[in-house]
Amino acid sequence: MTTKAHHLLLLLISTVLHLSTSTFAIGVNYGTVGNDLPTPSQVANFLKTQTIINSIKIFDSNHDIIRSFANTGISVTITIGNGDIPALANLGNARKWVAANVSPFHLRTKINRICVGNEIMASANKAWISNLVPAMWNVHNALLLAGIRGIQVTTPHSLGILSISEPPSAAQFRRGYDRAIFAPMLKFLRQTRSPFMVNPYPYFGYSPQMANYALFRHNKGVHDRFTGITYHNMYDAMLDAVHSAMKKLGYGDVDIVVGETGWPSLCDPGQPACSAQNAAWFNGNLVRRDQQRRGTPLMPNRRFETYIFSLFNENLKPGPIAERNFGLFRPDFTPVYHVGIMRNRQLPAGGRRRGGRVGGRVAPRPIGKRWCVPKASASVQALQANIDYVCSQGVDCRPIQAGGVCFDPNSVWSHASFVMNSFYQTHGARDFACDFSQTGVLTHVDPSHGTCKYI
Repeated sequence: MTTKAHHLLLLLISTVLHLSTSTFAIGVNYGTVGNDLPTPSQVANFLKTQTIINSIKIFDSNHDIIRSFANTGISVTITIGNGDIPALANLGNARKWVAANVSPFHLRTKINRICVGNEIMASANKAWISNLVPAMWNVHNALLLAGIRGIQVTTPHSLGILSISEPPSAAQFRRGYDRAIFAPMLKFLRQTRSPFMVNPYPYFGYSPQMANYALFRHNKGVHDRFTGITYHNMYDAMLDAVHSAMKKLGYGDVDIVVGETGWPSLCDPGQPACSAQNAAWFNGNLVRRDQQRRGTPLMPNRRFETYIFSLFNENLKPGPIAERNFGLFRPDFTPVYHVGIMRNRQLPAGGRRRGGRVGGRVAPRPIGKRWCVPKASASVQALQANIDYVCSQGVDCRPIQAGGVCFDPNSVWSHASFVMNSFYQTHGARDFACDFSQTGVLTHVDPSHGTCKYI
């Protein structure tokens, strides 16, 4: 084989491999701050069978979640707690952490990345900040000493790490942290081929005057006088600002991953930013941009792995109403809105249903078996009443009793889900049998989990 032909063959192989491993780069943050959420095994089955999402990011190293995603092909990013960082400045402790949280799972679960803490630079905790980069090195070395390769180590940042962010080309890291923290961190990321992770949220930069700019809608743009570039959305400007700050330290070549971004569908009264329409438009555009392989003005040829925040609405999150309403889905797996990630129902970004049509095409109707599960809004009292009613009607409730195959997880929501579905199925799977005083909802996602098989 001639040298030229050999080079062409290598180029072809490289292109094929690239296309086969980067067909979709949109993931989700899977938070668990709620008392009505489905089990990890149900979540794993739902994402694998019903969506085109192929990566998740969790905010801890929950073994049940890691184990549930075994053999799914879905990549899992796990997180080390902020409070664990000082201890991980010791290699021995880092090796113990890897032995407990990675080694037992990595052969079956596709753990692709470890986040050391979450938005540490915004914490003002000197012990966490000073030990962050040493902890990252130790976790990386602990993985190698355990014979584990291919897992990246990074840490997520809010955009508060920038002292200047506008215009994007003038951006720079906060003085004092730029050389002391970010330069050595970026050096580590370059040497280990790991990405710099940021959490850009145009939602937090929203104002009525800048609404279209924040939401990817048509606008006159914001001009960067130093580069001559006019930005037509805040998201690109945020990413380019991060890139400019990295480039000023000599690390513009380090990859960027978007660890979090999203838009809430519901807010406190009087806040016009929040609506399901705005959330669908923003997140739908994230999906469409990825499918179109679009970069940014300063990084036109890059594709950013992006994790939407978040998978579910989480009813126990503290703070304003918006914090509990960033989810793409309700806990019963029904979409809050559609952004084009469902396998059986694709909507274009910002698409609207008109007369049964979406974007000029007939919207496909769900087909196949249905199950009856509780609505996310159902109260514990209502669900307990449903359990009492169903079990008084001759339905076999032994599976949800102590020792039964559906006793775990031992929660009213889980038990109600099983018996409500049993009632629905034994009554001919007719819609009225899943009403339960408007606390039931039909789903096409099989709620079965572990040894608990729904009929």
